[in-house]
Amino acid sequence: MTDLPIPPPLNVVLPERVRVSVIRQAAEVLGRLGVDEVPAALRAAARFAPAKRAQLAAAALAATIEADAAFRARVAQAAGAAAGSLSDAVRDGGVPPAADPVQVGVLAFLLRPAGWVELIDRVGGQLAASVDQARSAEADRQLQRLQAQVDEARQERRAQTESARAELTAARSQLDGARRQLRDLTARARTAEEAAAAARSELEQLRRRTSREESTAQGEVRRLRQRVAAAEEAVEAVRRSGRAARDTDDSRLWLLLETLAGATQGLRRELAVTAPEQRPGDAVVGAQALGAPPPYTLRGDDPAVLDRLLSLPLVHMVIDGYNVTKSGYGEIPLETQRSRLVTGLGALAAQTGAEITCVFDGAERPPLMSPSPRGVRVLFSEAGQTADDLIRRFVAAEPPGRAVVVVSSDREVADGVRAGGAYPVASAALLRRLDRG
Repeated sequence: MTDLPIPPPLNVVLPERVRVSVIRQAAEVLGRLGVDEVPAALRAAARFAPAKRAQLAAAALAATIEADAAFRARVAQAAGAAAGSLSDAVRDGGVPPAADPVQVGVLAFLLRPAGWVELIDRVGGQLAASVDQARSAEADRQLQRLQAQVDEARQERRAQTESARAELTAARSQLDGARRQLRDLTARARTAEEAAAAARSELEQLRRRTSREESTAQGEVRRLRQRVAAAEEAVEAVRRSGRAARDTDDSRLWLLLETLAGATQGLRRELAVTAPEQRPGDAVVGAQALGAPPPYTLRGDDPAVLDRLLSLPLVHMVIDGYNVTKSGYGEIPLETQRSRLVTGLGALAAQTGAEITCVFDGAERPPLMSPSPRGVRVLFSEAGQTADDLIRRFVAAEPPGRAVVVVSSDREVADGVRAGGAYPVASAALLRRLDRG
C-alpha cells in the first residue's frame, strides 16, 4: 500500500459525506476488478470482505484514487453510470440546482472537470448550510418540546397548587373537628376521673366491710371445724361400735354354719344320699333367659367372705367372666383374659372342691378354645342373651337351700341373685383370692 507516488498536495478539502461516498464507490469498484487489474497498493485490501474493505482500507483507497489516474477513471466511470445525465452536467459545468450535493461532489472529485475545486467548495457550503438548517430545525423542534414541557409543568404546578389548597382546606376542617373532639374527650375524661375517684372511695369502703366480714367468717369457720372434729370423733366411735357388732355377728354366723355343716353330714350318712351324676347347672344350657333384674346394692370385696362361702357343703360359684377380667386386667387381649381367669379357677376348684361355672358374653365367642380345667364349667351366652341373663338362670335352676355364690360387681346382677337366694360377691374379692392362692 506504500508503493504509490505521492502527488502534489491540492488545496481541496472534501466534505465528510462526499469523502465517505467516494471511498465506498472505490471499494465496490475494487471488488469487481480482475487480479491483473487491481493496483499493487490495493491487492491486500481486495481480499477483504466488501463491508470491511471501505472501513479498513479507507486510507489506501483514498491514496490510490489520488495517485492512480486509471483506477480513478474506473471509479469515475462507475459513479457516472450510477448518476446518469448528472455526470454529463458536471463535465459541462451546468449542474442542476436540485441535484444531490453529495453526488455532485463525488462526480466533481472523480471527473475533475474545469473548476472542480470551486464546485467542491460550493458543495461543501451547501452541505454545511443543510447541516445548519437541520440543526436549526432540530433546535426549533427541541425548543418546541421544551416549551410544551414548560406549559405542561405549569399546568401540573397549577393543578398541584389547587390540590394543595383543597387539601389545606380539608386539613383545616379536620383540625377544627379534631379540636371539637378534643374538647369533648377532655370533658369525658374529667367526668371519668370523677367517677373513678368515687369508685375508688366506694372500693375502699367495700374492702373495709369485706375485711370485717372475712374476720367474722374465719371465726365461724373455726367454730364449724371444732364441731366437725367433734362429729368425726362421734362417727369414729360409732364405727368402732359397729365393727365390734359385726365381729360378734360373724362369730355367730360361723358357729351357725359349722352347726349346719355337721347336721348336714349326719343327715347325708343317715339317708345314704350319693352324689348325682348331673347337677342343676348342667340343665341351664339352652334354657330361656329370665326377665329384667331388680335394683342394685353395693357388696364388699373381702376375700375372707368368699373363703367362708366356698367352705359350705356342695357350694356352687357362678362367675361373670368379663366383669372379673376387665376389673382386674382389662388392658390385655380378651383371649388372654379368659385363659388367665379359667386357669386360676381351676386351681381354686382343686383347693376347695366347689362347683365353679364361669359365664362369658357370647358376642366374643372364640372359634376354638382349650378344654376347661377339672371342676370348672365354661359357658358363653347364646345369641340374643347376655351373661347376666345366663347367671340368673343358673341361680333359678338350683334347689332351695343350696349355697350359690355369684361373683360380679354389676349391681343389677347382685340384687337379682340375692332375691333368688344366692350370695353376691364383688369381683375384687375373687381377684384377691386368686392372687393369694
